[in-house]
Amino acid sequence: MDLQFEVEEVEAFVKQPDGSVFSWYERFQCYCHLIYGTVNNSKSVKTLKFDGKEIHWEIGENLLLKLESLEIVKQVFPLHDEKKRKKLLRSWALQWWDFTSQPIDEIYSYYGAKIAIYFAFLGMFTRWMLFPAAFGLTLQLIDFGSLKLVVLPIFFIMVILWAIMFSQFWKRKNSALLARWPISSIVAVDQGYKISGRKSSSWQPPMELMKVFETDRAKEKEIFQRHEWLGRLMRFRNDAIIIFSIICLQLPFELAYAHLYEVLDSDIIKFGLTAIYLFAIQYITKIGGKVSVKLIMNENNENTEKRADSLVYKVFGLYFMQTYIGIFYHALLHRNFSTLRQVLIQRLLLSEVLENLVENSLPYLKYSYKKYRVRHKKNEKGEAREKFQFSSRVEKEYLKPSYSASIGEELEDGLFDEQPYGDQDRCIEAASNFEAACSSCRCNSRSLA
Repeated sequence: MDLQFEVEEVEAFVKQPDGSVFSWYERFQCYCHLIYGTVNNSKSVKTLKFDGKEIHWEIGENLLLKLESLEIVKQVFPLHDEKKRKKLLRSWALQWWDFTSQPIDEIYSYYGAKIAIYFAFLGMFTRWMLFPAAFGLTLQLIDFGSLKLVVLPIFFIMVILWAIMFSQFWKRKNSALLARWPISSIVAVDQGYKISGRKSSSWQPPMELMKVFETDRAKEKEIFQRHEWLGRLMRFRNDAIIIFSIICLQLPFELAYAHLYEVLDSDIIKFGLTAIYLFAIQYITKIGGKVSVKLIMNENNENTEKRADSLVYKVFGLYFMQTYIGIFYHALLHRNFSTLRQVLIQRLLLSEVLENLVENSLPYLKYSYKKYRVRHKKNEKGEAREKFQFSSRVEKEYLKPSYSASIGEELEDGLFDEQPYGDQDRCIEAASNFEAACSSCRCNSRSLA
């Protein structure tokens, strides 16, 4: 049962393992509530000064949101509790001999439900990956000869069954974790079709009340049906926009890249073409995701789960084109498997390089340049360098990439779009389709012979 916290009833609340009332994550939420709750409650506009600029703090305006909109405050994030951080390092990060074992409850207490569910999913996915990895390695190392045409379909069927079973078992584990942790999961349903204007407090005779009730029920049914069909039409319209955009814009781009890679002779030019392609599809995916989110905001989805499903369906087309069109082009049209193998290897290597460049190198260079500008400005003003020092631990926290789930505010969805398992999943799918294309083309070549 969730109760409002009161200091007088502190003994009635469950304590943390260390004896404290609130976990580290709950304390951080309280700090954020206090920080973001700073509002100008005075009767006049206040003038703030920062770096020679005047900022007008309006009546009733949130201070931190005002500073964030002016880009004076970039981000609010907590520093680590050193004792708990070292404890997690010993029991989690540095305990590599346990392979996939993780202290999920301690992670939940320190980081919160969203991060804990993420690592619970990642640990379960890693354990379950052992079976298809061992099966695939066996197929790669052992030459089955003529039996390979029988073994490969069995492998594909096993991978499909593995994916279905993993999805179902993860849903069970996700529900078990949410039940074990004190999380209130209340899904808000869109109430746009409700009848407004009825005065429930006014007294009416029984017969008139029955007539009003019947009339309101008929109106509610009509408005609900209209609202439901309007939502379906809007979803159909948005899906059609995404499909036609993919067919008219991304499909020619993918086919042009595959055709140019096939006709080019120089390996250096092919590497450059692949780098340009990978750099371009990052922006295409980002633009497609933003367009999908804007379209979803105009849909009448009943709850967050349906809104998340709609987003997954729309973004799936982008990933499908990026993953499979080139494979189908090389495997089925040209049947050039050496080129296909070279494309997959180059894309894997260059994607890892670009990912490290974008996520690690560029943020470090930007931060170093900003730090240099601040120090240079301090030196120009004549301030001593010893008075302006940077904490290395704060820098490390600032440079860490921010975590984001697939659905912004929800904790209970269990769906993520992070790279560690998304890339592996796409690699498994690509490898399976590649093997299927190889086996089908071998059958065709043997029948022709």
